Amino acid sequence: MRVTDLALNDFRSYRELVLTFDRGVTAFVGRNGQGKTNIVEAIAYLATFSSHRVAADTALVRRGTGGAVVRAKVRAADRDTVLEVEIVSGRANRARLDRHPTRPRDLLGRLAVVVFAPEDLELVRGDPSARRRFLDEVIVQLRPRMAEVRTRYDRVLRQRVALLKSAGAAARAGRSMDLSALDVWDEQLAEAGAQIIAARADLVARLRPHVAAAYREVSGYGGASGGGDGANTNGEAGADPAFMGDQGDARIDGRYSLVGAEDGPQPDAAVLAGVTGPDTTDPELAARQRAAFEALESDLTDVDRNAERLLAALQEARSKEVERGVCLVGPHRDDLALALGTMPARGYASHGESWSYALALRLASWRVLRDAAEETGVGDPVLVLDDVFAELDSRRRKRLATMVAEAEQVFLTAAVDEDVPDELGGARVDVSAGSAVPREAPGERDDDD
Repeated sequence: MRVTDLALNDFRSYRELVLTFDRGVTAFVGRNGQGKTNIVEAIAYLATFSSHRVAADTALVRRGTGGAVVRAKVRAADRDTVLEVEIVSGRANRARLDRHPTRPRDLLGRLAVVVFAPEDLELVRGDPSARRRFLDEVIVQLRPRMAEVRTRYDRVLRQRVALLKSAGAAARAGRSMDLSALDVWDEQLAEAGAQIIAARADLVARLRPHVAAAYREVSGYGGASGGGDGANTNGEAGADPAFMGDQGDARIDGRYSLVGAEDGPQPDAAVLAGVTGPDTTDPELAARQRAAFEALESDLTDVDRNAERLLAALQEARSKEVERGVCLVGPHRDDLALALGTMPARGYASHGESWSYALALRLASWRVLRDAAEETGVGDPVLVLDDVFAELDSRRRKRLATMVAEAEQVFLTAAVDEDVPDELGGARVDVSAGSAVPREAPGERDDDD
């Protein structure tokens, strides 16, 4: 899968831009603030209808205009498809597929893109919302219909929370309020939420082995056997086996508000590693805990069972929800637990380890999407690396470059040519003051010039 042509109208800083691309690497080079990221942001937007930089689409429209257009020709399985989205300020987006009007959601799944960006540190260090969004963006590319399910869930959640707030206010004022309407919202929330939980549980299971492998590749840490260089972006002494636990592996597990105490403890890095005391590790305990968590994860892929459990959990939590005016159960309160050996990555991983983990999550998502694409024959997802290499030490730069070079098409941004690793050749586009000009390759100029 690759983008062969891109056209922008009134998108971000570009009044008009037309570019063509070949397979392999294309690097957009220019000083900060010149418009490099705007180009790769537009490419990624067509895949998920979301930006990795802003939450509101209005920020994507060039100032002083009423709307923006992003159009791309995508080649997959030897077939060209033209995708077009018109972002209209204050109104719903409009879409075209091969020049014919269609619903925006019909474009989802036509282009798969994975974006690496400096903001990805939030996947490790930030709030659960960043990790939920990460999972949901991958899910939408795997199962485009889930975009509508997510929209429906968010709408029902807002309505339900509004009713809970009203009920809470009435109770505090000494008035009674009919809560039968909550039953309707509960059923709708459970129906949509059950599908989201099932999709996330399935994705976490698919991602887990890829995250562990990608972390080892990026960091150079070879587990208990060693083999890593131990360097990180702060120049610190790197992965200390005593800190990293039994294997030093990265491991992800879902944390679900749906899961009650009767299901056992939620994923915990120390428990998963079998740590029973300050200096005691029990491999058999670790194996049992992992098996229990993975059995629970498998159970959570059952949509009907999820809906039943959600309804029961909502009923149980109702009095607390009315009192607090919030919805305490559902996928909007879930998280993705990230562990390094026996420790949670958040709060314990160094800057370099956090970067390696964030990159591992993105690489794992690319590999999951690639595996799905192989089943349909559409080719690799497109990779976007937005100003990533400048954040890495030389060893991680080289490792990451080697890993991404296997992709069919890679777009990257860099402030200077030196930020592009030698391992990544390909085309260069110079970006300055809202213009993007492809650079002539050596030997491309005519002899008469």
